[in-house]
Amino acid sequence: MGIFRKEFTYNKQVNLNDVVQKFSSYLVNDGWRVQQKVEGSRALVQAQKGGILRDLIAADRALTFTFEQFSDKLRVTVGVGKWLQNLAVTALETLFLGELFLAVDVAEMLWNEHVEKTLVKKLEEIIQTS
Repeated sequence: MGIFRKEFTYNKQVNLNDVVQKFSSYLVNDGWRVQQKVEGSRALVQAQKGGILRDLIAADRALTFTFEQFSDKLRVTVGVGKWLQNLAVTALETLFLGELFLAVDVAEMLWNEHVEKTLVKKLEEIIQTS
């Protein structure tokens, strides 16, 4: 069992607050429980949802999206992480330096169908229009 995460890079500078807010709103409207935090050029969005993804997301786990804005690109990393309590008071610097993603067994087909083809696709739409 290894740490399962994927990284996406977009050669575009965006308003990180705007991207995170729009993506979080999309997730909430789709029935996800969401928490988010933006600090400077870094952001974190965590989302939990039962149903189809219940085998992927246990009670203490969440889909975790980290965002790092550089001068000429945006890097987004998606994986499964521990649902963080009190994210509002947690320093993102500590999270980015530590290991945020968990070692989990993820069915590749489940991951591709529901995370990449739906959520990452929507995030890419938001990024391209920002």
